[in-house]
Amino acid sequence: MTLITFTSDYGLSDHYVAYTRARVLRHNPSAQLIDISHEVKPFDLAHMAHVIQSAFREFPEGTIHLIGGNTTNRQQDYIIAQIEGHIFVCPDNGVVSLISEQQPASIYALEMEGRKAFDRLPEVAARLSAGEPPEKLGAPKGDIVRYTTRKARATKKEIAGHVIHVDHYGNLITNIEKTDFDILSVDRSFRIVFGRDNVDRVNTEIFEVEPGEVFFIFNTNQKLMLGINQGHGAQLLGLEYDSPIIIQFED
Repeated sequence: MTLITFTSDYGLSDHYVAYTRARVLRHNPSAQLIDISHEVKPFDLAHMAHVIQSAFREFPEGTIHLIGGNTTNRQQDYIIAQIEGHIFVCPDNGVVSLISEQQPASIYALEMEGRKAFDRLPEVAARLSAGEPPEKLGAPKGDIVRYTTRKARATKKEIAGHVIHVDHYGNLITNIEKTDFDILSVDRSFRIVFGRDNVDRVNTEIFEVEPGEVFFIFNTNQKLMLGINQGHGAQLLGLEYDSPIIIQFED
């Protein structure tokens, strides 16, 4: 039985998550569901994409990823998209393009049959998990709505990035990739500039610094993350989403 993950901006104070899970189980009582998160900021595509991108590759290929909410456009399509061996059932609102830069291997526009997405998407995910092919649920579609992911700018002198997410602990995740840092930092000293402060090191673990001190590490997604050990980094450092983070290299 194929696994289904479920991510939404529904929150946990209402019945929406339970309702969606019930709709899946109505159409496939044997479905296996795993929640990724339901605390995505309402209508925030960047947050939704970050949460899913950070987790989906850890699931087996063939996993179905159901995405709920996060749309205000009544005219948009709803799709089944196969990307990197995974299947996404979601609004065609650009979120898939932010989750992966790869071109989908296949795209199907769902036949909504006058039904609400709140009911239709979990049904589609359930039917796919039971083995029904996507071509029976929708019509082939040429492409998805696309947005461009903002990348860090890397030169020989510096990597200029910005904060793309503030997590539950107040840690600030940036779009600076470890691959770029590893290439440019070979046999060179560097300084990481953030706000009015700077440091000259990257830690391996958070607890290499004392409580209350600033750390910089590369997280499990190989993106540079900063924060304060046992403190809320965003609040204490005065940084937030889109704050600039710059690594300056010295010859």
